[in-house]
Amino acid sequence: MADLDQSVSLEEFPIHLILEILTSGRLSAVDLACLEQTCRIFRESHGISPLEFGSFVEFAAFQLCSSDPIFGYLPSNARKELFHRCGGNWKRVLRFLQSVGQSSDMVETAAGNMQITTGRYHTLLVSDSSVYCCGSNLCGVLGQGPDTTQCVAFSRITFPSSSQVIHVSASHNHAAFVMQSGEVFTCGDNSSFCCGHGEAGCSIFRPRLVEAMKGVPCKQVATGLSFTVFLTRKGHVYTCGINIHGQLGHGDTLDRPTPKIVELLEGIGCVIQIAAGPSYTLAVTSDGTVYSFGAGSNFCLGHGEQRNELQPRAIQSFKRKGIHVVRVSAGDEHVVALDSSGLVYTWGKGYCGALGHGDEIDKTTPELLSNLKDYLAIQVCARKRKSFVLVDNGSVFGFGWMGFGSLGFADRGISDKVMKPRVLDSLKAHHISQISTGLYHTVLITRRGLIFGFGDNERAQLGHDSLRGCLEPTEIIVQETQVALVAESI
Repeated sequence: MADLDQSVSLEEFPIHLILEILTSGRLSAVDLACLEQTCRIFRESHGISPLEFGSFVEFAAFQLCSSDPIFGYLPSNARKELFHRCGGNWKRVLRFLQSVGQSSDMVETAAGNMQITTGRYHTLLVSDSSVYCCGSNLCGVLGQGPDTTQCVAFSRITFPSSSQVIHVSASHNHAAFVMQSGEVFTCGDNSSFCCGHGEAGCSIFRPRLVEAMKGVPCKQVATGLSFTVFLTRKGHVYTCGINIHGQLGHGDTLDRPTPKIVELLEGIGCVIQIAAGPSYTLAVTSDGTVYSFGAGSNFCLGHGEQRNELQPRAIQSFKRKGIHVVRVSAGDEHVVALDSSGLVYTWGKGYCGALGHGDEIDKTTPELLSNLKDYLAIQVCARKRKSFVLVDNGSVFGFGWMGFGSLGFADRGISDKVMKPRVLDSLKAHHISQISTGLYHTVLITRRGLIFGFGDNERAQLGHDSLRGCLEPTEIIVQETQVALVAESI
């Protein structure tokens, strides 16, 4: 019988078994980098991988990249370009893929999984599957009942379901929540059918299950001004609400009181991400194509004209140039997109420099943001006349209108405009994981799980009771999450 007290070295384990463990778990690119740095065995090749992999960890990172859903759909030339822009480092490629995957959903932080999203005058936070809100409760958008007009600090939202929340979207006056079960709850202004319950009328003051989506598990929602878009786990898109401009994508202008599948998106590929502007919709498919429909004003549809589109239409400039888009963000008057190489594109209304090209000229079709081509972007964020780009080193660039301090730059000077991307120096001490911007305020999450906000706080949308506004990023303390963390540690 073997001596149970005998110590066993890691080098004695079968190397193929170690590889299987590394690639079958939930290790991040940072985890792999730490392994490589602290353990000699992971810095060696062991003869099981081709010569181009400098270490065992590099080979494991490559294997993880190969199984990533974004990487799996990339054509060979796009894979090579991404690898080149990541400095020939597969761990950095993996970090890019994982960061992009989390950018529009939950991000992993030291304090747990979190998501931040901003509405017109309010903010919603998902922290370890619980949802917290602050700001104006106009029309019941915060889900806190008819007697609450405003939450001056982050307050927890109660759901009638025991299922945990995994995604949230906030618009002007309504909100939507996706549960771990795939069910969707909505609350807020329902005068336009946007909550999807089959009737229009009074506001919904508590989150209510969208019965029409029962049995159709969702993974993401996007809320427009008076409509809602649902993305299912199978990559299908449903829409409901006002349809004056064709923003529901059904080929007509008929309103839909309950979610209806966008049949015109069927058969063109799996949709992996959706975004909703005030009156238009964007859908990104697994092959990197962007489809747009709805209001053509401000050139937001990206087709070079301001005509409404009643049904999904592919943005041809991306296809002609072989650009594989992975994420889009729909602003009030402009759009920002991210491609598979970490490059950024903008189009729409250029007022106040919201497009980042150094001018205020409208761009009728997507145009590369050359000022950021030396960076690897992982998230893009657009709203009212301003944009943010998060890059893989955790820095944030902002550009556009500085009104109310919602860009985070205190030195406003003569102009209220930032015409080209400018890094938020006040956040350099933090690694930013996610950012969201509302009408006049912005909120972000760091890798440590800290929350910072800046801009207008007139309606307590930054979660501070005593401040009217913040010109620079100011930490937001969510008391209930702090209590929960302390309770878990006891």
